Amino acid sequence: MVNEKFAEVYALVRQIPPGKVATYGQIARLLGWPRGARTVGWALRALPPEEHAPWHRVVNAKGQISLFDAEEQRARLETEGVVFDAQGRIDLMRFGWAPDDAEA
Repeated sequence: MVNEKFAEVYALVRQIPPGKVATYGQIARLLGWPRGARTVGWALRALPPEEHAPWHRVVNAKGQISLFDAEEQRARLETEGVVFDAQGRIDLMRFGWAPDDAEA
């Protein structure tokens, strides 16, 4: 059984479209958790396969990968057209998901 808070994270992360990214803090704020970025990270780390949430579309506030499987995450994002700079950062102004893009 999935933790209720984690389920909220997964539902919101599913709304991030291909080719866009959101930050842990952004997801937390959208869920009404102003200091909940770590909870978002914990939820994604515990993501059960059956949830099918695009965990790879969530990055840190600097536009960098912070998760345990950085190579897979980067490959998935690049497949979706997300570009990394020489320092391994994503331009959040270009590839950041706007909350107005949410489907619900």
